[in-house]
Amino acid sequence: MDWGFWLPQIMLFSSLIPALVIFLLRDEQFWLRTSLNLGGSAVKLVLAGIMAWGVLAEGRTYEASLPFLHNQELVLRVEPLSLMLVGLSSVLWFITTIYAIGYLENSPNRTRFFGFFSLCVTATIGIAMAGNLITFLIFYEMLSVVTYPLVVHRGTPAALAAGRTYLLYTLGGGVLLLLGVIWLQVLAGPVSFESGGAIDFLVDDHRTELIVIFGLLIAGLGVKAAIVPLHRWLPEAMIAPAPVSALLHAVAVVKAGAYGIVRVVYDVYGLELSDQLNVLLPLALFASFTIIYGSVRALGEFDLKRRLAYSTVSQVSYIALGTALIGPAATVGATVHLIHQGIMKITLFFCAGVFAEARNIHDIREMSGVGRSMPLTMSAFTLGAFGMIGVPPLAGFVSKWYLGLGSLESNAPWVIVILVASSVMNAAYFLPIVYKGWFGEPHEEIEVVEAERFQVAEAPWSLLGPALATAGISLLAGLLAAWAYSPLSLAEIVANQRMISP
Repeated sequence: MDWGFWLPQIMLFSSLIPALVIFLLRDEQFWLRTSLNLGGSAVKLVLAGIMAWGVLAEGRTYEASLPFLHNQELVLRVEPLSLMLVGLSSVLWFITTIYAIGYLENSPNRTRFFGFFSLCVTATIGIAMAGNLITFLIFYEMLSVVTYPLVVHRGTPAALAAGRTYLLYTLGGGVLLLLGVIWLQVLAGPVSFESGGAIDFLVDDHRTELIVIFGLLIAGLGVKAAIVPLHRWLPEAMIAPAPVSALLHAVAVVKAGAYGIVRVVYDVYGLELSDQLNVLLPLALFASFTIIYGSVRALGEFDLKRRLAYSTVSQVSYIALGTALIGPAATVGATVHLIHQGIMKITLFFCAGVFAEARNIHDIREMSGVGRSMPLTMSAFTLGAFGMIGVPPLAGFVSKWYLGLGSLESNAPWVIVILVASSVMNAAYFLPIVYKGWFGEPHEEIEVVEAERFQVAEAPWSLLGPALATAGISLLAGLLAAWAYSPLSLAEIVANQRMISP
C-alpha cells in the first residue's frame, strides 16, 4: 500500500467522518458523541506524528492527487511547511476537544456544535495540506461556512449580529481570493505550491497584472488574518463560546489567513519575484500598522476576550511582517510564529473561559486577587501573557528574536522599532492583568457560578488541564528550541527551502 498517497486522505477523513456521524446523534447521546470526538482527534494526532517522523527523520513528502475539474486536480501534500499547520491543528484540536466537552457540559445544541467543530478542523487540515491554489481555495471557503454556526452558537441577538458581520467579512474576502485565483489561473494554468514560487515565467508579459492579482490574493487572505482595515469581524466574534474563540484565534480562521499569505508569497510568487514586483514593502507596512493598531486598541479594552482579540490582530501580523522581509532569519521568525502564536494565544483563551465559567469574570477589573483562589489557572495565564510579551525563554521570545534578526538581515532596521513598540504595549496591556490577578485584593461581589460544580478553588480538570498543557507546551517550545524536532528546527527547514539572499 502506498502510504504516501493514503495518509493525507485518512488525515482528512479522521475528522470529516466523525462530524457527519455526530450530526445524526441526539444531544443526550453524550458518550457516543464524546467517543467520536476524542477518537477522531486522537487518530489525527497519531497520523500527524507518523507524518512528522516521515518528513523530519526520513525526508519524505506525502502527496495525494485526485481528479477534480478539467485540467485541475485536488492535491493534498505534507512537507515541512504544511506539517507546521497540520501538527499545530492536530495537537490543539485534541486539547480543545477535551476543553470543549467540559465547557459545554449540559449546554443545549451540543450535537450541532461538535459536528461543525469537527468540520472546522477538517477544513483547516485541508488548508494545511493543500498542494495547489484550487485545493486551498476550496477548503478556505469551506472554513468560512462551517465556522459560522460556531460563532452564532448561543443564538442570542448579539451572537447573530456578530455572525452577520463575520460572514460579511469572510465571504467578501473569499470573493476577492476567488477573483485572484481565477485571474492567475487564466494566465498560468493550474498553480501548484512550489518552494521559490511557481509563476515567475509570467513576469515579462504580465507584470502589472501580477501586481494586481497579488493585491487581490493578499486582501482576500488578509480578512481572515485580520489585517487592518479588514479586522473588524474578529473582536465581534468574541461573543462565541470560549472553545470557539480559542479555535478561531489559535488554529483555524486567523491562522488560515496568515498561512495563506505565507503560501502566496513563498510558494506562488516566490520571494524573488515578489521583490521584483515591489509588493513586499506595502505588505510589510500594512502588517506593521496592524501590529501597532491592534496593540493600541487592546490597551483600551476592559473585556478580557476583546482585549485578547485585539492582541491577536496585532500578533498574527508578525507572520505577515516576517514574510515580507527577505532573508532566512525573517522566514524562520514568520513561520515559527505560526505555531508559537497558536499555543500561547489558545492558553490565554482557555484561561479566559475558565475565569468566565468558574467565577463569572469577564472584565479585567474583576480579576483582582483571582490568582489566590485559582493559582494554577492564573499561572497558565501568566505564562501565556509573558510569552506574548516576548519574555525569554518562552516561545514568543524565539519568534521576536528571529524577526529582529531578519529585519537587520534584510536591511530594514525600522522593523526593530515596530517590534520593540509592540512588545512595550504587550507588556502595558498584559502586566496589569497579571499584577492585579496575583497581588490585588479580591472582589467580594464576584459571583461564583455553579458552586456545586466547583467545590475546589480551581475549575474541573477538563477545563484546567488543557490550559496547563498548552502553557507547558509554550514554555517547552522556548526552552527546547534547539531540539531537532522543535517548531524552530522545522521553521529552519522551511527557510532553507525558500532562501534567497537579501
